[in-house]
Amino acid sequence: MTFKVLTLPFFSDGGGGNGGDDPFQGPVMIKKGDITQWFVDGSSDAIVNPANVTMLGGYGADEAIHNAAGPKLKEACYKVPVIRSWIRCPVGEARISPGFNLLASSVIHTVGPYYDLKSNPKASLRNAYKNSLSLAKENNIQYIAFPAISCGFRGYPYEEAATVALSTVKEFANGFKEVHFVLFLDDAYNVWLNKAKELFDT
Repeated sequence: MTFKVLTLPFFSDGGGGNGGDDPFQGPVMIKKGDITQWFVDGSSDAIVNPANVTMLGGYGADEAIHNAAGPKLKEACYKVPVIRSWIRCPVGEARISPGFNLLASSVIHTVGPYYDLKSNPKASLRNAYKNSLSLAKENNIQYIAFPAISCGFRGYPYEEAATVALSTVKEFANGFKEVHFVLFLDDAYNVWLNKAKELFDT
């Protein structure tokens, strides 16, 4: 499929807690399209799934990713240890699985907050992005693609979500060659574009 793309090269300051010696120097790419069709090389790339705590499939992008990956993805997620009451991945944490029938090699599963049900949804959303980046890095992922985590069904406003997403990537994405945001809806895509231009001074 064809993606509408804005590429934003930027240099972070490399400071504080991002676990690497060199600042992130690769581009951030803002794309409109279907994240299930995204890939770079099929070996060091991962898409991020906005999962629920059971990791067994849900709505929106979560459902689409499970459908595209095929039944082996659900089988792999089912094998992830349950922490308590069917919770395999608490809000703000991340887990990894193979991509199976997806074009990308891996799936990073993370759970974003419900905007109106968390006392500090910003911190939970920031952790979802930060922990996804950290887990990807631990597994030698060089290219990663995010959807608009917690938007839509979980009610996070686009403006606030884009600020959290892009600022967290800017701070913690050193060690990656490229970071992509793949947004399915026009409204989300346009907000991410504008916020990225603002945050990255383009």
